[in-house]
Amino acid sequence: MLIRRETPADQAAIHAVHSEAFRREEGVTPIEAPLVDDLRAEGDLIAALSLVAVRDGEVAGHVCCSRARLGGDPAAAVGLGPLGVLSAHQGSGVGAALMHAVLAAADALGYGLVVLLGEPAYYARFGFTAAAELSIVSPDPSWGKYFQARTLAAYEPTQAGAFEYAPALARI
Repeated sequence: MLIRRETPADQAAIHAVHSEAFRREEGVTPIEAPLVDDLRAEGDLIAALSLVAVRDGEVAGHVCCSRARLGGDPAAAVGLGPLGVLSAHQGSGVGAALMHAVLAAADALGYGLVVLLGEPAYYARFGFTAAAELSIVSPDPSWGKYFQARTLAAYEPTQAGAFEYAPALARI
């Protein structure tokens, strides 16, 4: 398996990955697929943090991070998501490899935090905890424990306050 940055040639495959990975109802495109397209079109997708997993020459998974604001600081944190893996590759380590790679890349870029909305039982193994424990205020209080954050090397305890996703994420 190869983890690399997305290229323009990957965009249709990325859309297909999220369409399949998040499909809840046949014939209905899940919001995660056009969300990545919107983040990219609006300039909020961070190119260095949009990664694909390639297995047997096929894009098997994708993860991305987008611009965010934390307590008014546009450089402190990024919003992670979506993370999608084709069903044929789920449970084989593709998602974990993508998570490790994107966290390492965000760390290398000097961000202090990665924030996401997701299942605590899955994301705890990557070091995520409830964002509220780090004094990060969720855009929606009903998200509770599902709104999570992970500190990186550049984290400072002053990186706290209200978290704002990129507009495309905030619209969903």
